[in-house]
Amino acid sequence: MPITLITGANKGIGFETARQLLTLGHIVYIGARDVERGEKAAAALGTRFVQLDVTDDASVRGALATIDSAEGRLDVLVNNAGILGHGVIDGPAALRAFDTNAVGIVRVTEAALPLLRKSSNPTVVNVSSSAGSFWAVTDPERPEFNLPLTLYSASKSAATMLTVQYAKSQPGIKFNAVEPGTTATDLTAAFGVGRSPEESAKVVVRLATLDANGPTGTFQDENGEVPW
Repeated sequence: MPITLITGANKGIGFETARQLLTLGHIVYIGARDVERGEKAAAALGTRFVQLDVTDDASVRGALATIDSAEGRLDVLVNNAGILGHGVIDGPAALRAFDTNAVGIVRVTEAALPLLRKSSNPTVVNVSSSAGSFWAVTDPERPEFNLPLTLYSASKSAATMLTVQYAKSQPGIKFNAVEPGTTATDLTAAFGVGRSPEESAKVVVRLATLDANGPTGTFQDENGEVPW
């Protein structure tokens, strides 16, 4: 049974990804910053919970140590935690957005690498966004062209680049970034748009369940690879 950790999984796409992977036979660990919400989500699904704040090194190390002690390996890591970072644009806001959306990927991935290397089919999925695609945001025909999300877009560009660089430096582990689609979650509530998390989670699950010959270093949505 694959051992899977999903960050930011107490709600939205992370929660639904956990549910779908659970039905596929994965042992799923829900990582969440808030203990009460995380434990409630894990109880609702029948998964396991680890307290995990992607902006806190000690929290990340503690979460991976818990999984190491219980399982001895990690097969799938889904770096899902993210914030929109909209509103006032200043230094502190930029640091918060990048700390969660980009540096958080580094923190969790680096802590997880020793456990991933013990897997026979290690896989990492980074939830990115086409809002961070240069191709999409410079095309007036694309919806991303008019999105007022400077910090989110920039930090998601960094998330996709991290994916590519990790794929190059860790050839034994599959790293792929995903655009899950515009989804109605707390993250997008201010815009009042998006489809269900159940639908968007499907593409995350597809990349989380690749076989040993699956692609690495790609940025994909439900239709395949996305220019970025």
